[in-house]
Amino acid sequence: MKIFAKLFLILACLPVCAQQKNIPLDSIWLSDPCILADSATMTYYMTGTGGKLWKSKDLKLWDGPYDVAQTDPTSWMGPHPTIWAAELHKYNGKYYYFATFTNHAVKIGTYRGNEIERRACHVLVSEKAEGPYRPMEDPTYLPADKPTLDGTFWIDKDGRPYMVYCYEWLQNWDGTIEKIELKSDLSGSVGESKLLFKASESPWSREKIDGKIVPNRVTDGPYLFLTQTGRLGMIWTSWFYDVYTQGVAYSESGTLDGPWIQEQNPITPPNFGHGMLFRTFDGKLLMSVHSHKDIGGHYHRVPHLFEVDDSGDRIIIGKEYKP
Repeated sequence: MKIFAKLFLILACLPVCAQQKNIPLDSIWLSDPCILADSATMTYYMTGTGGKLWKSKDLKLWDGPYDVAQTDPTSWMGPHPTIWAAELHKYNGKYYYFATFTNHAVKIGTYRGNEIERRACHVLVSEKAEGPYRPMEDPTYLPADKPTLDGTFWIDKDGRPYMVYCYEWLQNWDGTIEKIELKSDLSGSVGESKLLFKASESPWSREKIDGKIVPNRVTDGPYLFLTQTGRLGMIWTSWFYDVYTQGVAYSESGTLDGPWIQEQNPITPPNFGHGMLFRTFDGKLLMSVHSHKDIGGHYHRVPHLFEVDDSGDRIIIGKEYKP
């Protein structure tokens, strides 16, 4: 089968990227949508792949896209990095932009015929949710010789901040999800990474290689949450053959160290994935995901919202939410 692990150009905004007003959510082309409900401004801010930002007061109509990521052209990213899977997180009074940056001009090696570009998770900071987001102290957060992506944020039970991210299958041939501790102001990383689990541990993701059915190699889009009973879970995305699919795992220890136990079945409909959770200003828990459709070799991805019940030990995905 073909492996679609982001080795492609994603359409990350409307066909014309001039700023527009009152755009319906289902008219926005955006991969990996992440929504921050900012109580300071009573505004929803949505970002994702492409380095753009959208704003809304009601989740129904959106203004944008706005450029908000300001990188250092003299850094390893180069002058025009590609930006994937951006997330916004508020922490200690500031706003942080977790994203994956790729410098296509720099190659870090070749593995099994795959030429691997310089790609890594990184964090920018702003005083406001709407940005602009700028670099902090450290030039790198993760090793330069490893392709990493889809970094997200979590405060573990030890009170320390962590980045949880994917180490890409292109180099290790069995994608992983790992964690690394961050400095208290998130300006850099501390120590070494630690493996949380591998793609091959999933009971639901599969692919066919040389006529054999084997576990899929892709890890994509981790996002952490607590149920109302205090159980730690992680949604993440892979493939069931050619179907983009999202599953969930739960930590037996209640910490990032796990062990992580994978649920047997996916939790979202086929061809929806790379999700995150947020609460609306009136307290409704929603999951933001993108739909996935292959049109002539190009991925058409649109944000969607689903209702979520987290009252028990497991999240239950409900009907699609139409604001």
